[in-house]
Amino acid sequence: MTSPTSAARTALRIRDLHVQRGDKPVLLGVDLEIAAGEICALMGESGAGKTTVLRVVAALQSFSQGQVTIDGVSLAPGAVPPESQLRELRRRVGVVFQSHALFEHLTALENVMLAPVHAFGQSRADAERTALQLLASLGVQARAGAYPRQLSGGEAQRVAIARALAPDPHLLLMDEPTSALDPARRSALADSLRALAGQGRGLMIVTHDMEFAQSCADRIVVLSDGRIANPQRNS
Repeated sequence: MTSPTSAARTALRIRDLHVQRGDKPVLLGVDLEIAAGEICALMGESGAGKTTVLRVVAALQSFSQGQVTIDGVSLAPGAVPPESQLRELRRRVGVVFQSHALFEHLTALENVMLAPVHAFGQSRADAERTALQLLASLGVQARAGAYPRQLSGGEAQRVAIARALAPDPHLLLMDEPTSALDPARRSALADSLRALAGQGRGLMIVTHDMEFAQSCADRIVVLSDGRIANPQRNS
């Protein structure tokens, strides 16, 4: 894959994002931009709205005001569009959930092949070839035939990353990726994420893990009281 440089492309742009949950405001005008090739860690106390931002960008959560643009595809305020209208967004955004959300009745390989074959019409042969390459790049090709219940937490996470990368998205979103990892696995994950950013992808990582954020992120953004409090760039 040949990727544009970060100077040539913005992976994510959020402007004046407002979200209400019932009568309660959750986000009160968030502005955030992530360049291609950049890792941005989104931090803040529990309930600050970090996962809400992720869900809005992934078109899993509605918002009341603002604009979200992912590599040229825009989301507007109001109800979340039906999946039939989100095809281009799904090509551009990959999501790795905290629970991994793998399909238990499918093998690791089948989980990674699922979207390319059934959502994007790729041939099974091409999807399998790409899936095996992704699993190999993440060190879990030997587990291709295993079911999720047979995988360790670290293996399941890497399979989930491979699944998110299968459509070749420009932006990867991760929710609390270190919550079930030991220190060695956190270090390996940081290496993997830096490699993905090096391919020209933008990454937004929602995390409480300051040590991990400092080890891999180019920039740390803190959410507080529904707004971004103190963006900073790692040295």
